[in-house]
Amino acid sequence: MSLSSLQSKTGYSRSSWERYLNGRALPPRQAVEELARVGGVDPTRLLVLHEVAEEAWRREPDTSRRSDPSESRGARRTVVIGVLVAVVLGGLAAGLLVLAPWENGDSGTPSRGVFTYKAGKTYPCEVKQKAGRLYAGYSTTSTALLGGPGWDVVEAQCLLRHLGFDPGVVDGVYGPNTTQAVKHLQDKAGLPPDGLVGPRTWQVLRK
Repeated sequence: MSLSSLQSKTGYSRSSWERYLNGRALPPRQAVEELARVGGVDPTRLLVLHEVAEEAWRREPDTSRRSDPSESRGARRTVVIGVLVAVVLGGLAAGLLVLAPWENGDSGTPSRGVFTYKAGKTYPCEVKQKAGRLYAGYSTTSTALLGGPGWDVVEAQCLLRHLGFDPGVVDGVYGPNTTQAVKHLQDKAGLPPDGLVGPRTWQVLRK
């Protein structure tokens, strides 16, 4: 679609879409919803990606210590374009691939190696507080979007259990029981109960 077509179908101007698609401005949540509608894709996961973009936009690095101040703008721009690419392609994976450079290893499991799912394998949960935040020792992430099996899921399951929301077995698989526990947590915290873990849900889990 042309910019004129986007303007007529979404109600946002040509110049606005040009800024959004070039990564020069953060698109508002409603613009992402409108683009998803026009593209015929489910907006739910895309809105979680939009949360990540908002987080990146708010994190304004100190450019006074950088040799090239454009590095800060470039990082934010990458995240914004990642959300819009995900809309255009209709899938979460594309957005995550573009977002990967910004993550900078935030999903940290330095001593555990690559997660491999093993049927019947469960993990113990020993949640501790460090610097006012809760950790179970499987991941240090506060931004990862949970989907497939992994240490981030084990971490979330332990934190859910610690906070009184039963995720079922702690096996690193983001299944129906974990999704339901996340929804209950989100509902109690005043977040949209979509069952998807993004930055805002991690913030509640880490408290």
